[in-house]
Amino acid sequence: MTEAAPRRRSRGGGGAARRAERSSIKIETAKYIERNIPNFEVLTEEAIEIIETNAETILEEVGVNFVDNPAALERWRAAGADVQGERVRIPRGLARKLCETAPSTFTQHARNPEKSVEIGGKNLVLAPIYGPPFVRDAKGGRRYATLEDFQKFVKLGYMSKWLHHSGGTVCEPTDVPVNKRHLDMLLAHMTLSDKPFMGSVTEPSRAQDSVDMCGVLFGKEFVQDNTVMTSLININSPMTFDDVMMGALEVYAKNNQACIISPFIVGGAMAPVSVAGTLTQVLAEVLAGVAYSQLIRPGAPVIFGAFVSSIDMNSGAPTFGTPEASLVTYGAGQLARRLGLPFRSAGSFCGSKLPDAQAAYETANSLNMGLMSGVNFMLHSCGWLEGGLVADFEKFVMDADQLGVLHGLAKGVTVSEDDQAMDAIREVGPGGHYLGCAHTQANFKTAFWKSDLLDYKPFETWEEEGARDTYALASARVDHLLATYQPPALDPAIKDALEAYVAEKKASMPDSFL
Repeated sequence: MTEAAPRRRSRGGGGAARRAERSSIKIETAKYIERNIPNFEVLTEEAIEIIETNAETILEEVGVNFVDNPAALERWRAAGADVQGERVRIPRGLARKLCETAPSTFTQHARNPEKSVEIGGKNLVLAPIYGPPFVRDAKGGRRYATLEDFQKFVKLGYMSKWLHHSGGTVCEPTDVPVNKRHLDMLLAHMTLSDKPFMGSVTEPSRAQDSVDMCGVLFGKEFVQDNTVMTSLININSPMTFDDVMMGALEVYAKNNQACIISPFIVGGAMAPVSVAGTLTQVLAEVLAGVAYSQLIRPGAPVIFGAFVSSIDMNSGAPTFGTPEASLVTYGAGQLARRLGLPFRSAGSFCGSKLPDAQAAYETANSLNMGLMSGVNFMLHSCGWLEGGLVADFEKFVMDADQLGVLHGLAKGVTVSEDDQAMDAIREVGPGGHYLGCAHTQANFKTAFWKSDLLDYKPFETWEEEGARDTYALASARVDHLLATYQPPALDPAIKDALEAYVAEKKASMPDSFL
């Protein structure tokens, strides 16, 4: 099932908007990835059937908790579930039946239509890190994040070629009151970038603010008829759905906006230590969450999420880039495709405190696993450090550069006449070289992926230029991107209306840092 054709937006902009468009600098953004390679699958048909059967047993016999949410309990009771206190036991087959109305693919519209993304199918949309309270860079070290840091990350994301999405809480601006910071974050995404973005989920009223601000940006009717936000709804694993996240989900589903239903899995802490046991719990939680979204509004877009890490049994710290986490992610991809839902997982995960060799190894494992497992929406694809506690500026541009590798791998192998290169092989013959042949001259500009960051110069040239390592190169690139940033064109009337909305909302309530 795909989304209906979008209606024309009601906001066309005036003369000022057209002048701004003509004078703005065009930033190259790659289209979302369309895979031409197979997914890597680790579960046999028998294993899938066992996991699916066991997940239904969990829902029917163990149940899930919907806490502090009487309305949710009533909805489940009316749908045929057994509700005792806050425990909801869902009859076998009911959740899966409800999930059938969720679309298998949907379009998330950006304010720049050229940057809208298709989520689902064989597509992969890349979004940056989400949620860290701390930031780190070469100049200031590790510190609490500020609104200025947040705005810088949005600018970097806008200027990053291989990122398709602006993300959501790229870092927590701790210098802004908790009850108001969502307004500043949304305003930054809407004005400093023209890529798709995420809404607030920290309180249902903030989700409604997100919908209302999108009404200003896109037009209210357009928002109701189309999806313009994707937002992250975490499940309190094991098997608990709290009123804050469910309240945000209710707002978004009611307004036709997409939600990622994502169990928060740290194997051995929030889920069993075994891969099969973890996959069973993940499936049960996703089934319950997606089914609930469809009780709110059948057809509401939703994504099967799986945030997966393992645990260091000595320290209790989460670990990333491990084979067990990869196996869970590969298996979850198979389960998501069986349900006919888009799949969210993976990212630039690492447990390192610095963007060092540990960070590189673990991140590479996590990114490649995401591509091969069939992920459709990859949150945290760049900038992640210290188990997600830190958004690192240098690692952000390192990771964003490496996302180009995923684009290249996803192309697969083509065998057009030009790809076969028989004319080149005949031209060069035995003992020759291909540097000057006609085929190389015709294709050298696009034949190979090229890093915008890494150094491939000879040793002598590298040494003469300061013998800079990748961290130093990344720091210089951060400075360059921010120094050359120019905002994308936006109708001044819309920008004024957004700023007025934020100012009025802020003035309507006292500051709260709780």
